[in-house]
Amino acid sequence: MRPLPARTLNFTCDVQIGIAYKPRMASGLDTEPSPAERILQRSLERGRVGHAYLFSGESISELETLARSLAKALNCTSPEPRANSGLSSCGQCSNCRRIEQFNHPDILWVRPESKLRTITIDQIREVLHAINLKPTEASWKAAILVAAERMNVQAANAFLKTLEEPPPRSLLILLSGEPQRLLETIRSRCLQLSVQSSLARIPETADREWLGQFSTAVAAPQKSLLNRYLLLDGLLARLSEIRTAVERDLSAKSPLESHDDVDSALREQWEDELNAAIEAEYRKQRSDLLDTLHWWLRDVWVARNADGAGLWRLPEFAGAAQTLANRLSPLHTLENLNILERTRRLLETNVQEALALEVGLLKLHL
Repeated sequence: MRPLPARTLNFTCDVQIGIAYKPRMASGLDTEPSPAERILQRSLERGRVGHAYLFSGESISELETLARSLAKALNCTSPEPRANSGLSSCGQCSNCRRIEQFNHPDILWVRPESKLRTITIDQIREVLHAINLKPTEASWKAAILVAAERMNVQAANAFLKTLEEPPPRSLLILLSGEPQRLLETIRSRCLQLSVQSSLARIPETADREWLGQFSTAVAAPQKSLLNRYLLLDGLLARLSEIRTAVERDLSAKSPLESHDDVDSALREQWEDELNAAIEAEYRKQRSDLLDTLHWWLRDVWVARNADGAGLWRLPEFAGAAQTLANRLSPLHTLENLNILERTRRLLETNVQEALALEVGLLKLHL
């Protein structure tokens, strides 16, 4: 198989997939191949492997699974045919196992580092130097950039140069939940595969419990400013629980837990990656919690502006939503949604979290 010439990739090939990507087990025999797998497998069978792909979607973990599946299909030593043209790999050879475990020397992973959650030019330079070397064990080398939109300007410009002149037998895979933040010149040089999940996120049990307490408190008669700060305390307490759980879970999975005898430079790298992963996962779960609140405020808007209980997103909290809706004007229910959205955008900057949430809660019409 040979890569497509660079000149043929100076356009955007945006394939919209309307159903969820379903990860397959290592053997590949457990589920039906996803549309994304079928598209990629057809390209492999025709010997037309793009030198760069942009996988976009809501779930980065699903995109990582798809990227690993493609890397395994390219490098498997005993590929097994798949029904319905799913990506072919045995899942058992050394290449498949090591790719699945993130420790294959020819499959390079780049993730945002530090609390700023950015991909720096030094990271890009390092991976581009490695990608230009011949594969040591695999047939193809691959560099996989997780949350590629987090490249800073210098990193993006350096990466663009390699996109324009890719080395042979190499593959660049960008994973992004916000592809619109990437440079247009980068997007246009990638084959784009948009994996759209059809499954709405179900709020976590703990998030629902918090929302139950929040909505009940909001539905009660509002007497003073103290009530707002009690709501804020409850929100911050839930976020503290989320951060503690994220730190515990990711620290347990870190190689720092199982490898004591490593040099200081590698240990520092692992610590930076762990801190970045903790911050990224915490922000994701914080966003999920605010999503839950956003849906409830949307139900308040429905109760005030629309007719029909079938429109409830969180029917178990409909009573509190109706109570609040009865107190508010239609305009105020809409303003609440805009206030929360502005608060969420503000939280993506370096603003102090507690301050942003305090200002947002004080502005809400409750």
